[in-house]
Amino acid sequence: MSDMPEKQIKRLRSLIAEAETSLAAAKELLVSLVGDDSVLTEKVKDKALGKVIEGVFDGQNMVGSDSKTYPVPANYASKSKLVQGDILKLTIADDGAFLYKQIGPIPRKQVVGVLNQKDGHYFVDVGDKQYRVLLASVTYFKAKSGDQVSVNIPEDDSVDAEWAALEAAL
Repeated sequence: MSDMPEKQIKRLRSLIAEAETSLAAAKELLVSLVGDDSVLTEKVKDKALGKVIEGVFDGQNMVGSDSKTYPVPANYASKSKLVQGDILKLTIADDGAFLYKQIGPIPRKQVVGVLNQKDGHYFVDVGDKQYRVLLASVTYFKAKSGDQVSVNIPEDDSVDAEWAALEAAL
């Protein structure tokens, strides 16, 4: 059996520890600014409406902990430079609005490749590997097929990523 689940569990534990540390620091800073901890708690409770789902970004969508697929707006994924494997939190408000937040970016590396288009989809060729990129990113950077671009991919080469996040057109 592969040790991949063990690596994922270890990574998730690390992400949770980092998140808890960040939350504690943020709470401490906010209490120092606002003063009373109970005021902070009430303000947070007022904002905590709707349903919250955590999941993993697959390059286009979020696969929730409930195994359902949730569409991530391409402009958000592009602007946030989400990388396949990033952990997201989706809040579905009582009025049905979807609010995404990146809560666990995976370690990533930047590589340079050539942008190509095939069958209406954009790809970046990096060595012998092709990564899909979002059309929203391509149009934002006004990139064209044949342009040299910089993309973010998972740092862990054992992750078989199909998607990359466009960082810049060079």
